[in-house]
Amino acid sequence: MPLPQIYLDILAKKEYNEESLAKLNELASLIRSRILEVVSKNGGHLSSTLGAVELIIGMHAVFDSPKDPFIFDVSHQAYAHKLLTGRWDSFESLRQSGGISGFTKPEESEHDYFIAGHSSTSISLGVGVAKAISLNKEEKTPVVLIGDGAMSAGLAYEALNELGDRKYPMVIILNDNEMSIAEPIGAISKYLSQAIAGKFVQSIKNKLSNIISNAPNATYLAKRFEESIKLITPGMLFEELGLEYIGPIDGHNIKEIINALKIAKNIKKPIVIHAQTLKGKGYSPAEGHLEQWHGVSPFDMKMGKSLSKASTPSPTQVFANTLLELAKEDSKIVGITAAMPSGTGLDLLIKELPDRFWDVAIAEQHAVTQSSSLAKEGFKPYVAIYSTFLQRGYDQIIHDVGILKTPVKFAIDRAGIVGEDGETHQGLFDISFLKPIPNFTIFAPRDNATLKEAIYFANSFNEGPCAFRYPRKSFKLQDGIFTPTPFSLGKLEELKKGEKVLLIGFGNGVGKAYECANALKEIANLECGIIDLRFIKPLDTESLAKIGAKYPYWFVFSDSVKIGGVGESLCAFVSETCLKAKVHSFEFRDEFIPHGKSEEIEEKLGYNNYLPTILDLLKA
Repeated sequence: MPLPQIYLDILAKKEYNEESLAKLNELASLIRSRILEVVSKNGGHLSSTLGAVELIIGMHAVFDSPKDPFIFDVSHQAYAHKLLTGRWDSFESLRQSGGISGFTKPEESEHDYFIAGHSSTSISLGVGVAKAISLNKEEKTPVVLIGDGAMSAGLAYEALNELGDRKYPMVIILNDNEMSIAEPIGAISKYLSQAIAGKFVQSIKNKLSNIISNAPNATYLAKRFEESIKLITPGMLFEELGLEYIGPIDGHNIKEIINALKIAKNIKKPIVIHAQTLKGKGYSPAEGHLEQWHGVSPFDMKMGKSLSKASTPSPTQVFANTLLELAKEDSKIVGITAAMPSGTGLDLLIKELPDRFWDVAIAEQHAVTQSSSLAKEGFKPYVAIYSTFLQRGYDQIIHDVGILKTPVKFAIDRAGIVGEDGETHQGLFDISFLKPIPNFTIFAPRDNATLKEAIYFANSFNEGPCAFRYPRKSFKLQDGIFTPTPFSLGKLEELKKGEKVLLIGFGNGVGKAYECANALKEIANLECGIIDLRFIKPLDTESLAKIGAKYPYWFVFSDSVKIGGVGESLCAFVSETCLKAKVHSFEFRDEFIPHGKSEEIEEKLGYNNYLPTILDLLKA
């Protein structure tokens, strides 16, 4: 059933009374029901997007999308925006292959100004838009919706710093739900969440303003009062940066939201509207809860329980349990994550050893840099960050870790295709961006058993920084197919001898190589050799030369991009050593990978279609 036109007509008219406001509250309930209906089936982001429904209705009630650019920070909270902009029916395909994205996406709708899957970009984007509006002498207003968790990243303050100086008209809605993905970290988040104090101060401020306005020397008194009151209001931070401030307001009161947005629109200055909301609003199991309801797999709405049942531990669980065992024995082991404690498994260690494991909020740069000084002081820091988010700390990896050669251990979760989150989250680039950095050691396990061995190796490795990567849900290779052996620096493992064809796997690619070997045995009665490369830096050149010389065809499997990837390193090695092997890589092409279930995406893009290529090359 499509969204009834009556609600869109009310939003388009931009005139509100008690009757129309009641209808908008009905609309909020309809939107929440639609979100729950689809997300419970498809999975997706839940608590954050449920909490932002009234704020988004307010944005559409006062401003004109797409004329006024709506810029959502991360944009996982923008489901209501999608439902209000012609995607009510297609919302059924949320995060499915060929369906609509879980984030804003300009190619999907003109109402989606920017793609956003990483945190804290919105205000910076807004400043750029505001500059363009000023240069073009246009009458429109950028509207930014940013969460309090996103305010823990430096990029937001870099943008605020310039905006407060240049005074471009912009409306920033600060969605303060007292939590980001996990529990809020840092003084700024705690400062922003002074709900009771904020309302009290606003009341006192309004009453005293009325008194002062009728007093002698009112102008002087008002100025002194304004300067003094800033010292105790939640808006002090923004006002000192040169921005106007309204709030805190009730982020679920549509009338209050619309009134605040109308004021902000007319001020023609940069202004922050501080709105306090409840994460998970309207679905009691998710209200006020933390990380488990941020991003969900399909779940039973009535029971509030996931429908997914993993038969084996995930790589993340194996990492967390193994590191906890080691940390209990070795007091020098410490750990850092950036706002993803549950996602990386560090929540277990933060709970057990809170003095040695930390969530530093959405601040990957800070996470990387502090790990280097910890290492310099003799500790063994594990930095557990998703592949896609590690990109945000790249300069720090080079400047603060690589050059100093500090023995930081990077545990790279979500390496490879992650599926439904799409382009902004696929973990395809870490090999390519880490490999050129001097002093780095890069390796990967092939299954859960060798992941344990990888963690043991990282713990004993002190010759410089190292990084090991592992997939999101499970390895393609099951434990027990090959016996796990300890990692030895720069040494590969020959898993199976064969003839003519050598299948080279790195990390999760070993499972694909094994799958390929079985298929070639069945189809062509061909016994293929299989190598687990284990290390991409340093390469085991001695073993590669010895083993590789027996095989005229090398086929490479790794869940990473071709450019700068495993295949390139092997091609360079073959060229430098004048081996006569033909190397073909089945890594990912030079393109961003869309959203959808991992298996469906690989099939759709042809990444599972390796057998015809191999057989054609063998015939040639």
